[in-house]
Amino acid sequence: MAVERDTVTFVCTGNTCRSPMAEALLRSALTKRGQGLEHLQVASFGLAAQADQAASPNSVKTMSRIGLDLGKHRSRLLTQAQVDRSAVIFGMTESHLAALHARFDRLPDFVLLLRDVLPTEVTRDIADPFGGGYRDYEECRDSMVEAIPAMVEFLRQNLRP
Repeated sequence: MAVERDTVTFVCTGNTCRSPMAEALLRSALTKRGQGLEHLQVASFGLAAQADQAASPNSVKTMSRIGLDLGKHRSRLLTQAQVDRSAVIFGMTESHLAALHARFDRLPDFVLLLRDVLPTEVTRDIADPFGGGYRDYEECRDSMVEAIPAMVEFLRQNLRP
């Protein structure tokens, strides 16, 4: 029996900075303006995550500044079972996409960089702010915020039931 692919999955390396921020941003956007996308789940995982790590303090702080709470986030390692539930997987860098293709037998039709939904002339990769200063985390968050409206439109066009 096939598993329903009903999840928008974000992946990064450790699942403590970028992917939890992306998960919170998309979940918030779908709550506010996701008409027709209510069936979708939103999740985040790491390709090299240690299980049950809290979001990094600067990730928590930068998201709280825009009204989103990462305080309950705990990191998780991506598994084939989660990949099988994913309708789309958004990675943060080309190396994440390469790792997905190398590690998993079955991938969804859509395996993209988070910023692939934007016009072609913009930077695609989202740099890892881990170990950087607060401003690095703000820049990371803002590069995701920029893509969220286009991502919601992409999901409407491709994943509406």
